[in-house]
Amino acid sequence: MLSGRRLDLLEPSPLDIEIADIAHGLARVARWNGQTKGAHAFSVAQHCVLVERLVSELSPRLAREARLMALLHDAPEYVVGDLISPFKAAVGLNYKALEERLMAAIHLRFGLSAVVPGTLKLLLKKADHLSAYYEATQLAGFGQSEARRLFGAPPAAMRTPRLAPLATAEAEAQFLARFHRLYAP
Repeated sequence: MLSGRRLDLLEPSPLDIEIADIAHGLARVARWNGQTKGAHAFSVAQHCVLVERLVSELSPRLAREARLMALLHDAPEYVVGDLISPFKAAVGLNYKALEERLMAAIHLRFGLSAVVPGTLKLLLKKADHLSAYYEATQLAGFGQSEARRLFGAPPAAMRTPRLAPLATAEAEAQFLARFHRLYAP
């Protein structure tokens, strides 16, 4: 990692995790394998900020810790990349277990529960699907009917975000700014 930390992916330690490494990595990982409109890829860092915003809109009274979990929901991708679920299953090793160990270490590093509570997990999944719908229709060339079929329709009352891929430095800064607003050591 650029911080000088050496992260053991099979046995990750919270002591080897730095938010600057997470932000740097996520800003350079492209959603949709880079197949999006614009001069830049829509990054996982931007996706994480969007999911946190959507979670907050879906559940306005959500605790700061839960919102931080939402922001960090794809944080393991800073070292393992953004793979689609069918590919993860085809890899052969227990990829999900590796991601869960890494997520637990990330959560512990920032004073969060190692395990995401079930109700929050459902809310995160809903916000993740909403994010995918907006990304698909605004950036990845999907029609609304196809995106609704794959990801579900957004609630009628929800404000539609305007998505624009950012340069990596801007995406990294946006992610870090959101993190620092939510994190209270």
